[in-house]
Amino acid sequence: MRRNIYLSKLTLKEAQEKFYKTLLKYKLVQPIKGELVSTEDSLGRITAEPIFAKISSPYYQAAAMDGVVVRARDTYKASESSPITLKINQDFHFINTGNPIPFGFDAVIKIEDINPLNEFKREKNKDISNDFNDDSKEENIKEIKIFSAVPPGQHIRNIGEDVVANQLIIPVNHKIRPVDIGALLAGGVNQLFARRKPKVAVIPTGDELISPGEEISPGKIIEYNSKIIKGLIYEWGGKAIVYEIVKDIPLDLKRILLEAASQNDVVVVLAGSSAGSKDFTSEMVKSIGDVVVHGVAIMPGKPTILGIIDDTPLIGLPGYPISAIIAAEQFLKPLVFRKLGLTVKRREEIKVHMAHKVVSHLGDEEFLRVKLGNIDGKIMAYPLSRGAGVVTSLVEADALICIPLFKEGVDFGEEIEAELLEDLNRIKNNIIVTGSHDLVLDILRNELQEEFSDFNLVSFNVGSMGGLLALKQKRTHLATAHLLDPESGEYNFPYIKKMLPQRELIVVNLTYREQGIMVKRGNPKNIKGIDDLVKKDIKFINRQKGSGTRVLLDYLLKKKGINPLDIQGYSKEEYTHLMVASAVTEGSVDAGLGILSAVKAFHLDFVPVAKERYDIIIPEEYYSSLKIQKLLTIIRSEKFRKKVLSLGGYDLSQSGKVIKE
Repeated sequence: MRRNIYLSKLTLKEAQEKFYKTLLKYKLVQPIKGELVSTEDSLGRITAEPIFAKISSPYYQAAAMDGVVVRARDTYKASESSPITLKINQDFHFINTGNPIPFGFDAVIKIEDINPLNEFKREKNKDISNDFNDDSKEENIKEIKIFSAVPPGQHIRNIGEDVVANQLIIPVNHKIRPVDIGALLAGGVNQLFARRKPKVAVIPTGDELISPGEEISPGKIIEYNSKIIKGLIYEWGGKAIVYEIVKDIPLDLKRILLEAASQNDVVVVLAGSSAGSKDFTSEMVKSIGDVVVHGVAIMPGKPTILGIIDDTPLIGLPGYPISAIIAAEQFLKPLVFRKLGLTVKRREEIKVHMAHKVVSHLGDEEFLRVKLGNIDGKIMAYPLSRGAGVVTSLVEADALICIPLFKEGVDFGEEIEAELLEDLNRIKNNIIVTGSHDLVLDILRNELQEEFSDFNLVSFNVGSMGGLLALKQKRTHLATAHLLDPESGEYNFPYIKKMLPQRELIVVNLTYREQGIMVKRGNPKNIKGIDDLVKKDIKFINRQKGSGTRVLLDYLLKKKGINPLDIQGYSKEEYTHLMVASAVTEGSVDAGLGILSAVKAFHLDFVPVAKERYDIIIPEEYYSSLKIQKLLTIIRSEKFRKKVLSLGGYDLSQSGKVIKE
């Protein structure tokens, strides 16, 4: 099939308005009618009509306390100096909370405030409530003394104190909460009309897709977008009906679209909306309905389709997960809410400062995923991966920043609005660590979360030099580094002196670790050391400039008199030890320098070349803070040590100790 050149590219606002006007034209924006549901099972449902109380609550005068019920007028002459005596069954009765008030009586005295006579006579006002746990003891009390008057209505719940019959309990278009269920049941409402959940057909498409659990192979992709969209629809109050994967056969898609449109309130098609030769969703919709919009000026989410089939709204979401989620938030969510009679509420927004410069494409509204951290009272925003296929960027995101259409990006330090995805108080407890990557940081993050769940370790792998630069620019709490100084043979301190001469820092050792050459299992190229990297049949992958591993490699090459340019792949870079190990595993390269724990994670072989010191560098002003002390507590714990040692290649003899120059 020929390529589908879509890109009419309306702005987000234009696309939303055009789609809404079309829905109005087809009368598709009115809320769905109600269905009768049990009040007990109505949590989260939306009321389809106002709900009025059928009975009052309480529907009789009831005691609000355990004690005795009296006539207030009988107590008016009571005083400290002239108490009065009341007789059982004549002047008072014992009563429990919730019991009806006997006719002619109008006040309750709490059990702990009564003063019995006879064999249970006690000092005035002494707490005797424990003596009445056994009702049989009450039978022995024939008289009580009253030392003060009580007003009418004391400790009595009047009819309708909570709910009055025919009173409006909750209005139409109200999302039912647990407390609402209680109020409704108290008012005698056992059934109610709630809006039927909008039925949304979710149709994944593509020859390359396989279901979760099927055997994966090159060219095949696990289909999980439908599971994400299903979950979002559930959160929004709808009901998702997920269809089987539809292969790239136009007539099959056409048939499924017609079937889905006849049975559901909304149809969502996943993938097939872009400009590829197999992207024919738009063409199929045109053949059986109307395409209202194809192409929206947003990143990610540009190839979104909005249309109508058989008087049913259709939304074609892009195939990349982040694109699908962003587009669903902008178009599907408002539609589901309208069907429920609700309006989408904006998330909380706060002012943040960019921790890095971001360049954006002019003419597209970009939704940037960011992590947030509180640095010296200022909320900093750290951009996460901008790839439309990187679903973990939303897993990690604390907020979204919308970069406007005609803005070319955001500068370092610039203030901008961020839409919160997480609770702000939790965000303020994020510990930002920037610098060299190590698998130990993942263990540290998990242990911190397990022991102190209010705190979260957020690491950015930019290399050791990048970590020191972040400290210099005051955009991180901590840095991790393993920078070897070739002249002195010392780690980290020479670089700290050079880059941060004015800042008071405390260096804490995290671990000593093995660095070496990662090679395939069995070492097929027979690599024995650094010298072998210059062989013509060996492809190498390097770490990025500024990383401690790159500094170590250059030091070792210089020591042996090897020209880096003689190594095939020296200029090819990756940012983490795991990515280097992954490249060796998949066979795109033969070797890369990295740590032993990454080698073990990918079941590779390892040629040791050096043991190095890996430190955490902490500004003195943060060292005594609660969050850093919690982190150090984990580092110094036996549980953390055991988990790190199980990875292999680590020496923790100095771990958690302050390192002096």
